[in-house]
Amino acid sequence: MTAEDIEIENAAITRAYKELLQVSYTTLSNDDKKLIRSAFEVAMDGHKDQRRKSGEAYIFHPLAVAKIVAQEIGLDGTSIAAALLHDVVEDSPEYTVKDIEKRFGKTVATIVDGLTKISSLSKEKDMDVSLQAENFRKMLLTLNDDVRVIIIKIADRLHNMQTMDSMRPDKQEKIASETLYIYAPLAHRIGLYNIKTELEDLGLKYTEPDVYLDILSKIKDSKEEQDEYIKQFSSVIQKSLDKEQFDYTIKGRPKSIFSIKKKMKNQGVSFDEVYDKFAIRIIYKSDIENEKFFAWKIYSIVTDHFRPNPIRLRDWISSPKSTGYEALHITVMGPKGRWVEVQIRSERMNEIAEKGYAAHYKYKQGNEKEDNLETWINRLQEALENPETNAVDFVEQFKLNLYSKEIFVFTPRGDLKSLPKGATALDFAFSIHTEVGMKTRGAKVNGKLVPLSHELVSGDQVDILTSESAKPNSNWLDYTSTARARSKIKSALREDKKRIGEEGKEILRRKLKQLKITLNEASINELVNFFKLKTSLDLFYRVGIGTIDNSMLKNFAASRSNALMSFIKNKIKRKATVSKEDIEKEEVTANYDSLVFGREEEKLDYKISNCCNPIPGDQVFGFLTVSDGIKVHKKNCPNAVSLQSNYAYRIMTAKWVDSSQTEFLAKIAISGIDHIGLVNEITQVISSNMNVNMKTLSFESDDGLFSGKIHLVVKNNTIIKKLIEKLKKINGIDKVTRV
Repeated sequence: MTAEDIEIENAAITRAYKELLQVSYTTLSNDDKKLIRSAFEVAMDGHKDQRRKSGEAYIFHPLAVAKIVAQEIGLDGTSIAAALLHDVVEDSPEYTVKDIEKRFGKTVATIVDGLTKISSLSKEKDMDVSLQAENFRKMLLTLNDDVRVIIIKIADRLHNMQTMDSMRPDKQEKIASETLYIYAPLAHRIGLYNIKTELEDLGLKYTEPDVYLDILSKIKDSKEEQDEYIKQFSSVIQKSLDKEQFDYTIKGRPKSIFSIKKKMKNQGVSFDEVYDKFAIRIIYKSDIENEKFFAWKIYSIVTDHFRPNPIRLRDWISSPKSTGYEALHITVMGPKGRWVEVQIRSERMNEIAEKGYAAHYKYKQGNEKEDNLETWINRLQEALENPETNAVDFVEQFKLNLYSKEIFVFTPRGDLKSLPKGATALDFAFSIHTEVGMKTRGAKVNGKLVPLSHELVSGDQVDILTSESAKPNSNWLDYTSTARARSKIKSALREDKKRIGEEGKEILRRKLKQLKITLNEASINELVNFFKLKTSLDLFYRVGIGTIDNSMLKNFAASRSNALMSFIKNKIKRKATVSKEDIEKEEVTANYDSLVFGREEEKLDYKISNCCNPIPGDQVFGFLTVSDGIKVHKKNCPNAVSLQSNYAYRIMTAKWVDSSQTEFLAKIAISGIDHIGLVNEITQVISSNMNVNMKTLSFESDDGLFSGKIHLVVKNNTIIKKLIEKLKKINGIDKVTRV
């Protein structure tokens, strides 16, 4: 770099530093400013020789992270200093955590140490479990040190996602998948909704770029119309709000690209068919005492002008979400006969919605009960520290519970408890206490005896009946949906299975001895394969409970003898040796010979995954399984994000190179309004189109509506897309989707 370039860069660094001090959400004292200045100087020194992939000086990254922490999340001077220092110990041998503690105090050092530990997690090489899921669990354990560790890590991830353009595509996809899998759910739980939304949109940008750009361009095209609609809606209620002397603002908030894509996929509709692509937000000024009264008064004004949908009222003011979120949400029939979501919030509620944890503590009252976030952290520790918990299961259940809607139910004494929507009586039992859950024998809801699988609704009063003789069984997993309950039940079942397995192993040893077979590693592997099991524990357990009996073991012994005789005869007949690989090799590529893998575009053996059933033309990737070779998945497969995040080292690039000579099975789901001759029209369209061969067709009709499934044999993805478009044009058909 020339002297002039260095001067320009230094000026840019100085501007970024000054801007950091100006945009802080909290008021910075002189001591705060001194602390931040000192942290900035150490960060400058620690990163002086570093540059990012883009070529810019590394110091711009900690400055950007500190700005997100200060402006968007709203943390204090201590957190801003820690954000500036978050990579110093990891990247500079000149600084240790002890050095940081000497200069900045215990709190900053604890946060920096936690962030350094998280960064080092990705370098661990434990191939027996999902790396990312296990790392995620370890990362959450740092919540014990200081919750700000996780918050700054989320800010760090956000800035990395914002500046990924200069990375390799495979690295972009890996980081984006991990973000969708781990960091977006965490941001959601801490109440950082704006950051969660940006992380999801950026995640989509790099995992499904075509989908992202398509929706983005359509949002831009419809912005003018959206702004006009918001103006029209606002003008109707402004007079009434002004008459009541409210101090307020009305804003239109477009739904995120990620949430629109999710609606399109879940509902099987196009962009134009997603009716609630934006929400209208009314933010009013109020003191704490009048907040609730004003919210319902504004609700009354809105519903005086627009007809509400009674089943879409969400009162999170009387019962805030466990994240601390408060608001009234109503859906009303707006101008032009369109449903519109209206969110009513005070300025305080709006700050909590946007800043999450930081704003919640700004407004926290001295007489409040234990904070929801603290309660959540305390509950989390129990699950995190359980060595029996499978890391991937933990993450999946954690995410499931984070994104689910809440219900509010009462204990027999009248205490209010929040649970995810879909929670059962058994989930409630485990939410009271693990021992209560383990000893549950029944439940009463609103005074009536109900099954343990009974799904609770808001307002239920639940009384759990216990017994010392009761214990979990495998059916209980079907009766529960919360992470806490499922984790405890699985742990109890594993212990039970281990005990029975130990007994079964000794029984098996005795029975095999009678058949003149020694129980060793080789015979155990043979038995596991013969009975199509996954592990030796499965084998011992089944022997222990008697589902593998004497006659089945005799069949195994006989098959073993027959296999050996056949092998010897064949070897004698051919006068040649046959390798183990030749004997075991499956013909997995008979129908699929047009895929190539990796940079060298090699043709390898593979299987098509059943979860998404890709066909030529679909964007795909290969996943190297432990025991089933390469499985091919679609890029937008429901399991793709989880696989790419957890097992990046097993992902292989794959692409179709020639599908013209091969035919593939595809499934189509179709629904709409029934009428005479409809099935005939559908079959005519299929039979007259591009050599599509229809294998099976099934239809059901109920009260004038029909639904059906069609199995087709096609040559590639383009043909199926064209066929779907033609089917959509048939009179009466509402939806056509590929399963």
